[in-house]
Amino acid sequence: MLETLENYTQTKTSQTALTSQDAKQLLQDGNQRFVSKSTINRNFDKQIEATSTGQYPFAAIVSCIDSRIPTEIVFDQGIGDIFNARVAGNFVNDDILGSLEFACKLAGSKLIVIMGHTSCGAVKGACDHAKLGNLTGMLENINPALGKVETSPDEDRSSANTPFVNKVAVQNVYLNIEKLKNDSPVLREMVDAGEIEVVGAMYDVATGKVDFL
Repeated sequence: MLETLENYTQTKTSQTALTSQDAKQLLQDGNQRFVSKSTINRNFDKQIEATSTGQYPFAAIVSCIDSRIPTEIVFDQGIGDIFNARVAGNFVNDDILGSLEFACKLAGSKLIVIMGHTSCGAVKGACDHAKLGNLTGMLENINPALGKVETSPDEDRSSANTPFVNKVAVQNVYLNIEKLKNDSPVLREMVDAGEIEVVGAMYDVATGKVDFL
């Protein structure tokens, strides 16, 4: 597959043949290419043509709206390869869960990745209990992760403490994996049957590297 990736687009046959571990490896390999500055020079015109009558993405990724994390780019994927659900703080709600159910149950994706990132502005806002219009309610989705991170009595729990912020971001990933399985019987059944896998990841905005948790 790799030798023709400049033109390659997933088909129903190739997607069906992949396991969740295969899908994870495709993402890991792509991020390694991204980090090592050896990304594939894809022919997007041919990929547009190839996907005009259907799509068979192998993975679905829930990531932050942060402009530094263009998901296809950091995983070096092309048109038709992955589904994206992006919201500040990379949390799941009913709308995103419905989208993921479509991606996996109806469109055949084999892997769901909940991906947080370092220096996340949404997590910083939650740490600082920011108040601003609809942002106030949105940040409440991150509060459970905030409560999961223990600190010493004199440790700073604000956005000024970068290690603390990043620990909250990691906890936020874990809690949203749990929420996904609890709140979506469709996806939980697929996980239990071994049809899909749900994994967590963290993207480092300083290096471009993705670490799977």
